[in-house]
Amino acid sequence: MDRRLYKAAAEGDAASLLDLLRDDPLILDRCLVWSYNETPLHVAAMLGHEKFVGEILDRKPELAGELDSQKFSPLHLATAKGHLGVVKKLLTVNADVCYARDKYGRNPLHIAAVKGRVDALKELVRERPDAARQRMEHGETILHLCVKHNNVEALKLLVESVGDDEFVNLKNDDGDTVLHLAAADRQTEIVSFLTSCTTAEVNSREADGLTAHKLLAQNGEPGTHISRSEIEPGMLRASRPNANDQNISFPVQQKGWKENLHKQYDWLDRKKNALMVVASLTATMAFQVGVNPPGGFWQDTNPKDNLTNSHEAGFSIMASNNPSGYFVFMAVNTTGFLASLSIILLLVSGLPLKRRFFMWVLMVIIWIAIISTALTYSLSIPAIVPGDPRNSHAYILVLGISAWIGLMVLLLLGLGHTIRLTLKAIRHVRKLVARRGSSASVVMRPDRV
Repeated sequence: MDRRLYKAAAEGDAASLLDLLRDDPLILDRCLVWSYNETPLHVAAMLGHEKFVGEILDRKPELAGELDSQKFSPLHLATAKGHLGVVKKLLTVNADVCYARDKYGRNPLHIAAVKGRVDALKELVRERPDAARQRMEHGETILHLCVKHNNVEALKLLVESVGDDEFVNLKNDDGDTVLHLAAADRQTEIVSFLTSCTTAEVNSREADGLTAHKLLAQNGEPGTHISRSEIEPGMLRASRPNANDQNISFPVQQKGWKENLHKQYDWLDRKKNALMVVASLTATMAFQVGVNPPGGFWQDTNPKDNLTNSHEAGFSIMASNNPSGYFVFMAVNTTGFLASLSIILLLVSGLPLKRRFFMWVLMVIIWIAIISTALTYSLSIPAIVPGDPRNSHAYILVLGISAWIGLMVLLLLGLGHTIRLTLKAIRHVRKLVARRGSSASVVMRPDRV
């Protein structure tokens, strides 16, 4: 950028800008072509020079859509600094910049929510309300940002302007709604607003199966208490304890919510590390067995005219003596090898999957790898036992391994399915009981209506 033009933009000197344009009418066009960092409009918008911004937009409105090296538009910068007049001028020229994302994936509405620029946010939402529905990395919505940065007024504005049932209850990739985040951070004002003035699902559970009420009860600073009156009447829709406990306070656990969330992520990391170790070991074993099959290799070549025992050096003895058994052996071993590699790839890829689903997929694959390893071992025994394996003690060993594999499959498919259905039935019964209890409490307490 021309040094004189930069100085004029930094000082907001519109007269100097007009003088530069008279001397060089193409000075702004060169900013469009050669400026890789910031344009004079970026500088003026960031510093709030409304008149200077207006002069540039009158002559070169295309600059409103230009992004700097951080992918910030002039609207991003004006919004971040809260320059409402500049924001209005930029929106008049090009309101579609509301959809532009910076290198962190944030559009100007996200910036306004993070910084708490409520007046600017109101103008942005009025022009492009759909931009408020753009989600960031890890599935976060603009409402999640408001809660994370404790901007209550911005949250209220967004809920009133673009909030609906689906939007308020959207979850991020960790399975948390805005209500879960507010409860975990013990932001009682936001919790009270969400439960009393919106359709937030108070019985919704986060990834670890906790409701907002339980998160609010568990998290907080040492020695603090949370009264139920702080969050009523919204929590009347949630599962309630006995009637005698309605007006009492309950102590908060001593550890803060950040430590609790850290433990949740630490649990997932430990599981992933353990799976990585197991997958690496099973992949190594499968590779070794694949390139060194049981029985070894022929060391000499027997001519093909020898019909009884023709073979070639370097080929598997098991493949020559028992071709069908060797095929099954290699198929099972390859299945285990590929399953182990799949686990390793999933763990290192960092796919944005929810924790419960991610762990379920990994556990199923590791079961396949382990069962394949057991089958490979049982198929290897007959290949190295002399004579008929059915007449030796090795046959008993093979039967034992087969029985163990069958038992594990039954446990995986049968018992796991039964437990899942049982837990689902228990949750259904609890919901019915909670619903009846909530209805009864509303009938018995007409003063709440």
